[in-house]
Amino acid sequence: MNAREASLFSILTAAPVVPVLTIESVAVALPLARALVAGDLTALEVTLRTPAGLDCIRAIAAEVEGCDVGAGTVLEPRQLEAAVEAGAKFLVSPGASPNLISAAKDAPIPFLPGVATAGEAMTLAEQGFTALKFFPAEPAGGTSYLKAIGAPLPEIKFCPTGGVGPKNAVDYLALANVICVGGSWVAPADAVSQGNWTRITALSREAASLG
Repeated sequence: MNAREASLFSILTAAPVVPVLTIESVAVALPLARALVAGDLTALEVTLRTPAGLDCIRAIAAEVEGCDVGAGTVLEPRQLEAAVEAGAKFLVSPGASPNLISAAKDAPIPFLPGVATAGEAMTLAEQGFTALKFFPAEPAGGTSYLKAIGAPLPEIKFCPTGGVGPKNAVDYLALANVICVGGSWVAPADAVSQGNWTRITALSREAASLG
């Protein structure tokens, strides 16, 4: 395992759940991140699905202590470069194109590429990526699929995301080849819109106790 993979494993294993956050403004990003960290969820994936995504990453990286903020939905090299510049500590993609893999190999921070099949996982493992996002987890086969490929691919570990929630997270975390899960349930839209940070911290604490 190279240094970047070791760093990624350290970030992802700090807690069993990685919140996946799509944030509309920096004003929301800071109290949201603090509420999640207060509940002991320290690896935060902020997606680049909104115009504010990079600014939210920049603000969290600069102002929220005790967390590793990552950039999610990284689709191309220019987004990767912008996320690094904004202060992201790790990168996440729903899949992996050759150009993105090439750029990630040269990046100063680790990359969690997405896969949905054993073949994709094997291809990325050959490139040195042994921690992978299994996405979309439930439509792609869920726990039964991950369990089936665990024996032939023991060196590959997964962070399942997509359809993972409080009702099935424990089932994923029980698998030997799962190091954490990703999900948005710890920051429900109504709690965020209401600024109910106490509720989000409570949900985070519950999630941090899983696994």
